[in-house]
Amino acid sequence: MPLSGAAVAEPPGIPDEATARAQLGELTVAADGPMDGYDRDLFPHWSDQGDSCNTREAVLERDGTGVESGSDCYPTSGTWESPYDGATWSEPSDVDIDHVVPLAAAWRSGAADWTTDQREQFANDLSAPQLIAVTDNVNQEKGDQSPDEWKPPSQDYWCTYASMWITVKHKWELTVDDAEKAALTEMLDAC
Repeated sequence: MPLSGAAVAEPPGIPDEATARAQLGELTVAADGPMDGYDRDLFPHWSDQGDSCNTREAVLERDGTGVESGSDCYPTSGTWESPYDGATWSEPSDVDIDHVVPLAAAWRSGAADWTTDQREQFANDLSAPQLIAVTDNVNQEKGDQSPDEWKPPSQDYWCTYASMWITVKHKWELTVDDAEKAALTEMLDAC
């Protein structure tokens, strides 16, 4: 049950609707590439962020409320409200850190040509709205699907989600396919 008055922390760099629409217009439209050679391990993730914290723990701290952590940086208390479905969790194990643009989706739209270092930077990008704490089973339902195949259950979040997706694709110069672009445009209409 969501806590009353609990603010949902958001990742950095979420643009306004006008900026998201402009960025969407600048993305290259192309068919998805093949999954040949894809392996999640080609995107080293949950890298060290200093102070004994990895990327997952840094997002849990950023996106949670009242988060306290042990000396190993793992949260010992706090709450996390998932903007995808509005659920609130008090156990970090019930929360996944979603790659807004999934690693496999990035692979299909340009990351197959990147170096391992570039893929690691993408998988651990804390400066763009690429990582967000969400309900674990909702994240698992999403898998590696793009917005034409999956949208957050909470329609109130569609505008924000589309803006995040577009900004990440824009920053990393990834392509979009026609169906994905149409879905993103539709989601921005919810703004």
